[in-house]
Amino acid sequence: MIHQTAIVHKDAKLADDVEVGPYTIIGARVEIAEGCWIGPHVVINGPTKIGKNSKIYQFSSIGDAPQHSGHQGEDTRLEIGERNIIREYCTLNRGSSVGDGVTRVGNDNFLMAYVHVAHDCIIGNNTIFANCASLAGHVEVGDYAILGGFTVAHQFCRIGAHGITALGTFCFKDLPTYFLASGNPAVPHGINAKGLKRRDFPRESIEAIKSAYKVLYRSRKSYKDALMTLEDMSKSSAEVAELLAFLKGTERGIIR
Repeated sequence: MIHQTAIVHKDAKLADDVEVGPYTIIGARVEIAEGCWIGPHVVINGPTKIGKNSKIYQFSSIGDAPQHSGHQGEDTRLEIGERNIIREYCTLNRGSSVGDGVTRVGNDNFLMAYVHVAHDCIIGNNTIFANCASLAGHVEVGDYAILGGFTVAHQFCRIGAHGITALGTFCFKDLPTYFLASGNPAVPHGINAKGLKRRDFPRESIEAIKSAYKVLYRSRKSYKDALMTLEDMSKSSAEVAELLAFLKGTERGIIR
């Protein structure tokens, strides 16, 4: 299951059925669970954990040191969940000492070619990153978010759950939950209605999210007044309550 040209450190822990392709290098303190497939010419450094049934394609660099000028070799790590697909030339860095010390990727994510995930990022479950999408340090991406090709997220930004960005979107502020954005800098363009329908959101929930979007961006209310209106709406809508919680947690502000 391990190609004869691959180099696996004696301290790495691989499940018995893990496949490792030609010329791949797996370093110390790497743990790879059962059912994983590691393609050729991949480099994985530790401390890194990779969950069950994940696939990593050729020329990816996984778990290397954070690209942070203050990093002095501190003991940080990368944690990748189960059933993730990481395509060619992706780079996922470990956490940094200036953050929480860990970069986390959840389950069932699809990272297409040339995706970059920097130190201390947190990625949820069931996300899709199209080719060349890049996250700077400390970025958070919620469940089911979709990042279009060449999307870039500034450090400490958040992409809300079920959010979606168009090709070449530059996020310098937070993209709220359920919303769609495009442009440089990113500006809002409605809600991710098609995605919500695919995930069987009830019509009433989608309508509530649309109404919340209009309050934020179409009503000409001040941001403070808009939040007060959403507070009332959240009493009858779990989705608006989730959106409101995201808005209250923003530190960089939201795209406008």
